Amino acid sequence: MVVVALLVVAGVVALVIWQPWRGIVAPAASASPTSSPVATSPAVTPSPTETPASTAPEPTESATDAAIEACSTSNITVLAVTDKDSYGGGELPKLSITLSNDSDSPCLINVGTATQKFEISSGPDIWWRSTDCQAESSDQVVQLDAGQTVSSVTPLEWDRTRSSTETCAGSRPQAPAGYFHLSVSIGGIEAADTKAFELR
Repeated sequence: MVVVALLVVAGVVALVIWQPWRGIVAPAASASPTSSPVATSPAVTPSPTETPASTAPEPTESATDAAIEACSTSNITVLAVTDKDSYGGGELPKLSITLSNDSDSPCLINVGTATQKFEISSGPDIWWRSTDCQAESSDQVVQLDAGQTVSSVTPLEWDRTRSSTETCAGSRPQAPAGYFHLSVSIGGIEAADTKAFELR
C-alpha cells in the first residue's frame, strides 16, 4: 500500500510540473498607458464602432501558418486616431491606432507594443515619440481576416510634454497652445495620413 501511495503521489507531482501547453499561445501583455513620462502602447482589439462585437471575431493568435502571408502596405490601411479634434487646457489627448485588412484574404501582422509607434509634431518640430521612454515592449502576432478592422483597446494618453530619452524620469517642457499632428505606424506599416488636432 505504501508503494502504491508513493506511485500516486509521484504521478500527481509529474502532472503538476509537466505542463507543455503553458505559455505556448499566450497573448502578449502590455502596460496600461498613463500620463506619466514613461510611454507604453496599447494592445489591439476589434473596435466596437467598426465591427459589432456580436458578429466580428477578435483577431486570432497565430504562432505560424505557412498558408497565410504577412500583411503588407498593399492590403492594410493604418489610421492615426485622437478622441477629440481640440483640447482645452489640462485635457490630455488620447491616441489610438486603427488598421483594416482591405484584401480578400487573411494575413498575419505583429500588433504588439514592440511594433507600435506614435509621434506628435508641430510643423517640422517633433514634440513627442512613444518610443522615447517606453518601459517595456512585446510582440503579438495576430491574424486579420479579410475585411476586418481593429483598433486600440485603451488609448495612449499624451501628457502634453516634449519627450526625450534623457528626461524620462525628470520634468519636461509643456507643449504650447497650437496645432499638432499625430502620425502612427504598426507592424512596420505607416499610416498614409497624419491626424491633426489643436491644443488650446
